[in-house]
Amino acid sequence: QVHLAESGGGLVQAGNSLRLSCATSARTFNDYTMGWFRQAPGKEREFIASMSWNGLTTYATESMKGRFTISRDASTYTCNLEIGNLKPEDTAVYYCAARLSTLIKFNYWGQGTQVTVSS
Repeated sequence: QVHLAESGGGLVQAGNSLRLSCATSARTFNDYTMGWFRQAPGKEREFIASMSWNGLTTYATESMKGRFTISRDASTYTCNLEIGNLKPEDTAVYYCAARLSTLIKFNYWGQGTQVTVSS
């Protein structure tokens, strides 16, 4: 069973930074690719970034790569997403996800954490 628990969301002012964390088990951390998605009100869930068990990173777009940074902490079995220069359009529920590296589709999801950016 894969369990993912996000934390770090909240209400922040535009221009600030935020760090989201996704805690999981050692097995998931060591064997799975972990990723971050977000879903804004009225929009479809969109992919932000992922990092494989061996550190290979993928970002949805080059522009996201500039403000979003994905990382993994082996000491705490967490996958983190740092968001810089937050904008009101970053308001969304942010989800952590996991998949085996041999698969394409993410099939395990956390409950999500709300990020609200005020202007």
